[in-house]
Amino acid sequence: MKRLKRKKQNGGVVVNGNGSFTREPGCGRKQKLAEIHQALISDPVDIETLRRAAVSKGGLLTDELRRKVWPKLLNINVYELPHKPGRDVRENHKDYNQVVLDVRRSMKRFPKGMPASERAVLQEQLIDIILEVLKRNTQLHYYQGYHDVAVTLLLVVGERMAIALLDTLSNYHLRDFMDPTMDSTKHILNYLMPILEQVDLELHDFMIRAEVGTIFALSWLITWYGHVLSEFKHTLRLYDFFLASHPLMPIYLAATIVLHREKEVKQTECDMAMVHHLLSRIPQDLPYELLIGQAQDLFEKYPPSLLAKRAALQSRKSRSISTFQAFQLSTLHQRPDSVLQRLTKAQGSTTSRHGLEAALPGDRGQLWRRGNRMVKMAVWGLSATLGAAVFAVAQTAMDWGPEALLQLF
Repeated sequence: MKRLKRKKQNGGVVVNGNGSFTREPGCGRKQKLAEIHQALISDPVDIETLRRAAVSKGGLLTDELRRKVWPKLLNINVYELPHKPGRDVRENHKDYNQVVLDVRRSMKRFPKGMPASERAVLQEQLIDIILEVLKRNTQLHYYQGYHDVAVTLLLVVGERMAIALLDTLSNYHLRDFMDPTMDSTKHILNYLMPILEQVDLELHDFMIRAEVGTIFALSWLITWYGHVLSEFKHTLRLYDFFLASHPLMPIYLAATIVLHREKEVKQTECDMAMVHHLLSRIPQDLPYELLIGQAQDLFEKYPPSLLAKRAALQSRKSRSISTFQAFQLSTLHQRPDSVLQRLTKAQGSTTSRHGLEAALPGDRGQLWRRGNRMVKMAVWGLSATLGAAVFAVAQTAMDWGPEALLQLF
C-alpha cells in the first residue's frame, strides 16, 4: 500500500487552481476568526481565504460563521433571498408524497431532546424548502437522501437561506444525482475503485474478488454523509469541506475512509455480503481532520482528469465536474454584505425582514417556535433486516433508482 502523506492538520491551506488546497503552517482559532472576518469585509470578498478556512482544521468553527460564509462560497446575495414558499408549492407536485414520507421519518436528523412540536414545525419547513427548489428547477429530479442535505442547511441557516443554498447546490455540486436515471450517479461512484487501485492495489483486488462494488458508498455520496453520521458536528465539518471543494471531493473522502479501514476489510471474509456489511457502516469515531487532509492529498495526486482517462469513466460527461470551474470563477467578485445592504436600500428595497435579518436564525428555539405549534405529524418508522440475499442483488439494484437503494443503508 502506498502510504498517504499525513500532513499536519493544524495549519492553513493554499487554494490551488484545480479546486484543491495545499496546507501550510498557520493559525490558531483567534487568527482564523480574524482572517474570516477580514475576508468577509474585503471588497471584493476574499473568497479564497474563506475556502481555505472552510477546509483547514476545524472548518468554519461556529454556526454563526457558517451563516455568513456558506452563502459566499455559493455566490448568494443574502439581501436577495427567495420568499418563504406559499401554500401553492404543495399543490399537484409529483414528488409531494415521497418528500413527506422521507421528511417524516427523518427524526434522527434533528437535535436530540427537541420538543416534538418544534421538530414538526421544522419538518413542515423542510417539505416546503425541497418542493420550492424542485418547483423552481423543473429539470431536476428528487431522490431519497436529498432531504438529508436540505435538513442540514435548514438547521444552520433557516428556511429562506436554505432555499437559496439548496437551489445552487442542486444545480452544481449535486446536479449529477438529480437526473431522471442513476447513470450519472453511477458515473461518480465509478471514481472510487480507480483511486483505491492507485493507492492500495492489494485492497483494490480484494474488493474486486469480493464483487462488493461501490453501492456501500451511495448514501455517503448523495447525502454528503448526513444520512450516516450520528454526530451533527461531524456532518457540519464535512459540509464546510465539501462546500469549499471540488464536487468530487465526497468520493475522495470515501476512498480515504475505505483505506483507513484497510486492515478490517482485508481481515473480513472475501464475500460480497460480508464486505458490504462492514463498509456500509461508518464508524462514528473516525479521525475526520486526518481523513480530510488525506482526501486532499489524493485529489492532488490523482485528480479527476487523470482518473477519467480510464475507460469506465470516459463514456459519460458529469455536469457537476464540467460546470465547476465556471462556478468557482463566478464567486470571485462578490461584494461584502455591508455594501450589498447599502445597494439594496438604495434600490428601494426597504421592506423589513426581506434581507439578512429575516434569513439568519438567532436563537434556534425562537426560530422553531415561529411556526404553527398545532401541527401534528405522524412518525413514520422504518426498519428492515437485510440478509445476504439482499446484498446478492444489490449490485444490479443500481438500476432501480436511489429511492429504492437508499433504504438499504
